[in-house]
Amino acid sequence: MTLTQKETDLLKDLKGQEQLCIEKYGQWAEKACSEELSSLFRALADVERGHLTTVNELLAGKVTTPSASSSSPLDTVQTGKVDYASEEDKKRDAFLCADMLTTEKHVSAVYNTGIFEFSDPQARKTLNHIQSEEQQHGLKIYEFMSANAMYQ
Repeated sequence: MTLTQKETDLLKDLKGQEQLCIEKYGQWAEKACSEELSSLFRALADVERGHLTTVNELLAGKVTTPSASSSSPLDTVQTGKVDYASEEDKKRDAFLCADMLTTEKHVSAVYNTGIFEFSDPQARKTLNHIQSEEQQHGLKIYEFMSANAMYQ
């Protein structure tokens, strides 16, 4: 696949967004007060690494077909209620979740733009698949926040 300058620029932006997500999820996994949230963030970082690989392949002109894999690192992650040792710990985790939920909303929007700007149907399908996964990331974070009375 030959990319237009606009497509190349969009992919470079997506690459930066994926790198940022991986870095933030890694740092926030270390700072999370609950092991449940830390596990969730580590699993999300793993999925983001796959997205980064796909974006790099697209930048190289290689269109990959999204896998129909039925398993995901997120499948084993629990997003239920946590018994926090203190209200301060809960507030810290709420902040980390809010930050990542906002980040996921932004990344999803950038993918949405890419979907509309790409001419290759398979590239559009690939970007749409990743965007759908980004939306699932937001859902997992929301579920954790909701279960722990963090979502306002």
